[in-house]
Amino acid sequence: MIRTALCAALLVPTALYAQEATPAPPVEVPAEGPMTLERLAQIVTAIDTDVVAQGPTLQFSIEGIPVMVVADASADRMRAIVPIASAEGLEPADLLRMMQANFDTALDARYAVANGRLWGAFIHPLSSLERDQLISGLVQTVNLARSYGQSYSGGAHVFGGGDSGAIYRQLFEELKKKGEAL
Repeated sequence: MIRTALCAALLVPTALYAQEATPAPPVEVPAEGPMTLERLAQIVTAIDTDVVAQGPTLQFSIEGIPVMVVADASADRMRAIVPIASAEGLEPADLLRMMQANFDTALDARYAVANGRLWGAFIHPLSSLERDQLISGLVQTVNLARSYGQSYSGGAHVFGGGDSGAIYRQLFEELKKKGEAL
């Protein structure tokens, strides 16, 4: 009974508002176009001017954390990876916790193991990748490295009244500003 009354109270004002409101004209957002290797390199260079390019690999850092971006236009894939720790000695409980995080808190980044190392990884089709998706993916991947052994979080969605959400937003906006003209 109370739930029904609450739902009705919430719906009526929304319905009245919707009837009175006039729709805003559509805002045209210029399309970014497909992501290319060149554009990817421009965005990464805006983030860190000390980027080192070696073939399809860009090596740089975000707040002291090393990042590698590898892209392959013919396969239409890109991968951003951050080294976290040696995979040697990972306990089953650690592996389980990372798999749980991959499901709910790692977001678009993932924990991965390759070549004897634990990595944070963001993998995306290259051509459909947008600048803000790239920046968000980089921040999430760096946050996986930062939060390993603690919250195991990509950092984009945080519940509660802590500081993590504001820290993530600040880093996202800082990196976005660096690439604003791109």
